[in-house]
Amino acid sequence: MKRPIFLLVFLSLVFTACSGSDASSEPRTLTVYAAASLTEAFTELGRAFEAEHSGVILAFNFGGSQNLRTQIEQGAPADVFASANTREMDTLVTQHMVEAGTPKVFLTNQLVVILPKENPAGIASLEDLSKPGLKLVLAAEEVPAGRYARQILDQLNARFGAEYKDKVLTNVVSNEDNIRQAVTKVQLGEADASIVYVSDAVAVPELQRIEIPAEVNVIAEYPIAPLMESVNSGLANEFIAYVLSPNGQATLEKWGFTPVAP
Repeated sequence: MKRPIFLLVFLSLVFTACSGSDASSEPRTLTVYAAASLTEAFTELGRAFEAEHSGVILAFNFGGSQNLRTQIEQGAPADVFASANTREMDTLVTQHMVEAGTPKVFLTNQLVVILPKENPAGIASLEDLSKPGLKLVLAAEEVPAGRYARQILDQLNARFGAEYKDKVLTNVVSNEDNIRQAVTKVQLGEADASIVYVSDAVAVPELQRIEIPAEVNVIAEYPIAPLMESVNSGLANEFIAYVLSPNGQATLEKWGFTPVAP
């Protein structure tokens, strides 16, 4: 009569062990807030990272860096922040939401002019952006890409005359909350041109481009860091290490960014 009781106890222990194993293998979600210009590159990086980390799910929130920083300030749960400029990251460091010394620059980017495939406005040069009647779309000035675009226009005044920047800005019909919205309007033919990141142009190869010379272009540095309130700090640091790894840097280069590590 003792054998059935022993069997029941044994089965109970096995069931408990299996249940504990299932609990420990529950998926972990890593939430990454990243600049809109990183959408394609980080989506690909995320899939590769998930493939190497069983049970890990990457949840991305892409948007303008200034909007992402505001969301974090307001308490939105995030594990990693990747910004298109150092200003937003420095603000979070000042507010003790990112530990000083932890942000790492993981790539650089530059800007380029994009035009619709058919180029109906006949834009052939940077100087043409100042022609009256053009429909130009930029990222808003508080967006990193928008700020960089206006810096470039400032520097082009020396080439095309002191009123060049003002004439170009007169043609702006829309200031977008993030750079991808500007790209979309050019794709749809709602704008004759935009000034965007090189990586954005790589993501939409059907659009025409006008290169911006290096001497007047801007080198945008992108920093990445874990958030101090992250509940997955170890995993956050693993993801950042992957972004900086040879495989991660190669993926970023594929999408038009300039890697910081060979």
